[in-house]
Amino acid sequence: MSNTQDKAKLLESLISTAIKKISAKKENDICRYLPSPTGVGYIHHFTMRKMKTEETDQLIAMINKHIISADKPHSVSPKPRATRGSRKRKDQVVFSKGDIEKMLHMARMAGDRDMIRKLTPKKDLRSIKRELISSIRHGRIEQDLWLSYVEVMNSYNALVNVGTQAAAFAS
Repeated sequence: MSNTQDKAKLLESLISTAIKKISAKKENDICRYLPSPTGVGYIHHFTMRKMKTEETDQLIAMINKHIISADKPHSVSPKPRATRGSRKRKDQVVFSKGDIEKMLHMARMAGDRDMIRKLTPKKDLRSIKRELISSIRHGRIEQDLWLSYVEVMNSYNALVNVGTQAAAFAS
C-alpha cells in the first residue's frame, strides 16, 4: 500500500512540474503534450484521469518522456475530425421555406394532389383533428385536410395492427 501511495505522490509532483514547465493553467492542459497510444492526436483528459489510477507507471513514463525530459515540449496536433457538414449531400437541392411555399402554391393551382401532399408539412393527429373540426364549424370543406387525416389514421391503424400481430405471435 505504501508503494501505491508513493507512486501517487510521485505522479502528483510530476504533474505539477509538467504544468509549470509548459506554463499551463490546469492539469488537463498537459494532455495536449501526451500523444495517444495510436499515434494520432493527443490523449483525452478522461483517459489521463483513468491512467492516474489504473496505469500510473505508464502515465509517469509518458510525462517524463514527453514533457519533463524534453528540452522544449511541443504540443501534439489534435486528431483530425470530419469537417462540419461532411454528411451533407452535394448533389441535393436545398429549398428555402419561401421556395417550398411557391411550389406548394403552384401545385395547388395545378391541382396536383400528390405534390401538395409531399410539400405540405406533416402534422400530428391532434392538430389535424382540431383544424378539421374548426373548418367544419366555419362551414368550409378542406379536402387536403381530410386526406391528411385519412392518411394519418391509415398509418396509425397499420401500426396498431402490426403491434397486435406481434403480440399474438409472441404468445
